[in-house]
Amino acid sequence: MTTPKAEKNGSPSQGQGQTRPAQSFRLRWGWLLLLGFLAAGAYVIFTRPGIAPQHGGKRGANARGALPVTAAAAKRGDISVYLDALGSVVPLNTVTVKTRVDGQLMKVLFREGQRVGKGALLAEIDPRPYQVQLTQAEGQMARDQALLANARVDLERYRTLAAQDSIARQQLDTQAALVRQYEGAVKVDRGQIDSARLQLVYTRITAPVSGRLGLRQVDPGNIVHAADQNGLVVITQLQPVTVVFAIPEHSLPAVMQKLRAGDKLAVDVYNQDGKVRLASGRLLAVDNQIDPSTGTVKLKAQFANDGDRLFPNQFVNVRMLLEVRRGATVIPTAAIQQGSRGTFVYLVKPDRTVTVRPIEPGPTQGDSAAVDAGLTPGEWVVTDGGDKLREGSRVELVTKNGPPPGNGAQRQHGAGRHRSGTGADSAATGN
Repeated sequence: MTTPKAEKNGSPSQGQGQTRPAQSFRLRWGWLLLLGFLAAGAYVIFTRPGIAPQHGGKRGANARGALPVTAAAAKRGDISVYLDALGSVVPLNTVTVKTRVDGQLMKVLFREGQRVGKGALLAEIDPRPYQVQLTQAEGQMARDQALLANARVDLERYRTLAAQDSIARQQLDTQAALVRQYEGAVKVDRGQIDSARLQLVYTRITAPVSGRLGLRQVDPGNIVHAADQNGLVVITQLQPVTVVFAIPEHSLPAVMQKLRAGDKLAVDVYNQDGKVRLASGRLLAVDNQIDPSTGTVKLKAQFANDGDRLFPNQFVNVRMLLEVRRGATVIPTAAIQQGSRGTFVYLVKPDRTVTVRPIEPGPTQGDSAAVDAGLTPGEWVVTDGGDKLREGSRVELVTKNGPPPGNGAQRQHGAGRHRSGTGADSAATGN
């Protein structure tokens, strides 16, 4: 009789009190299961190779998990071995034109920047003082020659009298000494005349070498002296011209071997950017010692410089051709990788997987590099996209020259698979 009383007072029965918590419990579990399925789907979508979205244009794997890469075939060819260095243009001759005599600069007969030949008249100094000196020297010589002639006549008389025993022997000897004295005086006069004539020649200043004139240092009307430091003008010989550059000491034996064999090593010079070739020439000389502070040795090359593209003290990039390797195995330099095991390349196998192949790199020329060992012509190497590769990674080739490796073999041994495969399979095999 207690149960009806309880219901009458409004209290719920035991069955009704347990229905609402059970429904809430099942609802919560339903939501948890739904969220779990969504999380699992998102994990599969964003973590499977080839399905992850590509942000910023980065390459991702395709639907089969193959990484797209660019590959190129190793080929046989010739590659040039160069020695690169920094150099400076040095004139073959640089002469500061100075006056050899003192005097007033009367004429300047050149233009600044003009090209002149050896012996060309450049300037004139007032010659009148030196003409006067020449006249004095010639007059002194004429006087001494007259005295010498008179002394010689007296000497002949004294010899005749001495033979007759009419004069003392001492008087004859004194006259002979006087003749020799006048002969010496005439020689001195002749030297003074030659000196005066030479000073007169020096009043005409000529170019000692052929070359290009610089800026004028003295204006006409000034008094110039032989002791002046600046001189009148500077002449720089630009044709031919030389370039001095330094190479490491470990490269010197190969250069000396070529020189001893009589080879003429070709040298090219480029501008500061290294893009424009300015001139081509030949190696001229090698210095006789190595600089201990830098471990380098200086070399000098000579250039015709017909177009005046090389200017004194100009900094240039130098490339000296040391040798040309014929029939070398050549690959793009982008294919060469560096790792803890040394230098290697990613070799593309016929099954479209890659393997790490150690190599011995040789000299490089532009975008090409020679391989001394580890690779043969015809093998394909990865040139772009190798940062994501590992040993055995499957790749999809984006080739630049010729058919991809293994194409013929796969067409022979896997023709049935190609015919029955999907579009992705055909793309992965290059068909």
